[in-house]
Amino acid sequence: MTSKQRAYLRGLANTIEPIFQVGKSGITDNFIKQVDDALEARELIKLTVLSNAPDDIKSIGNKLSEATNSVFVQAVGSKITLFRKRKKDSKIRL
Repeated sequence: MTSKQRAYLRGLANTIEPIFQVGKSGITDNFIKQVDDALEARELIKLTVLSNAPDDIKSIGNKLSEATNSVFVQAVGSKITLFRKRKKDSKIRL
């Protein structure tokens, strides 16, 4: 992904609210499945990492992007943004 594409996705992510929270239980199989389903439905999602999460924000973002086959767009403060193009009828054009 190029820097311009990443910047475009960051701009789109400014207006969306986080839909998941990563807490003290960390990343579980069920959580990965929910994030995977949300990525298929929305393409671009934002997550909040709570202060009691077991890992730091960037490592959680990288683990989630690997597990869901998505792109780790950014980590700002306690927020993570992930993107994955929908298999069909993608609304976000890069």
